[in-house]
Amino acid sequence: MKIRSLVAPTGMGVALMVALGGGAHAAEIKVLSSNGVKTVLEELAPQFEKATQHKLVFRFAPAAELKAQIEKGEAFDIALLTASGIDDLIKQGRLVAATRADITKSGAGVAIRKGAPRPDIATAEAFKRTLLAAKSIAYVGQGATAVTMNRIMERFGIAEEMKAKTQRLTGVSVADAVARGDAELGFTQISEILSVEGAELAGPLPPEVQVYTIFTAAAGASARDAAAAQSFIKFLTAPAAAPVIRAKGMEPG
Repeated sequence: MKIRSLVAPTGMGVALMVALGGGAHAAEIKVLSSNGVKTVLEELAPQFEKATQHKLVFRFAPAAELKAQIEKGEAFDIALLTASGIDDLIKQGRLVAATRADITKSGAGVAIRKGAPRPDIATAEAFKRTLLAAKSIAYVGQGATAVTMNRIMERFGIAEEMKAKTQRLTGVSVADAVARGDAELGFTQISEILSVEGAELAGPLPPEVQVYTIFTAAAGASARDAAAAQSFIKFLTAPAAAPVIRAKGMEPG
């Protein structure tokens, strides 16, 4: 999906023109990105394009799915996945270690349908009761939150009880599924809940079981324009990007 320049230059954009050498030549940058940072990239991309004249082409999917595609040889310029996935691809020689940068830190949250009663998820014990009382729950089968939820249910000793009412989604976001009424509760990155009309954030997972995901970027070893790829990674780690990242429910990396 190509994100076109939709906004006028901002102070951030003007600064980037100087810092990143925007306008020297236009490149098309293909970014394979986890769904967890989609809302951040969709807001920041137009500013980067305006400042540099580069064009960004995104493919959003679960991090594990994108990692597998990279390992199969898919062409790309930047990968923005979980930190562990990026580090493994660096070891494989598919990403350039010197370009590695942590972009955001994100916690998982609970999605409910807009207007639905808010479940009690304040503590681990309350969360366990809420899971057992739910008619159905959902998370993306290959998403970063899937590992977290599986571990939580095993820790609570309710993994077997939850199997029959757990949906492991593919091809649809958790928040969209909850908004449609396909599941009572959904679990995913907080940023993926806030952007969906018809869904609400009931709250983050309880502190006792919360696991934070670091989303990390690196340029591909075969990037078509290494300088252009690195300029976008620098842009995402610039201080001026931090307010956007926080507004989407995450913290800068």
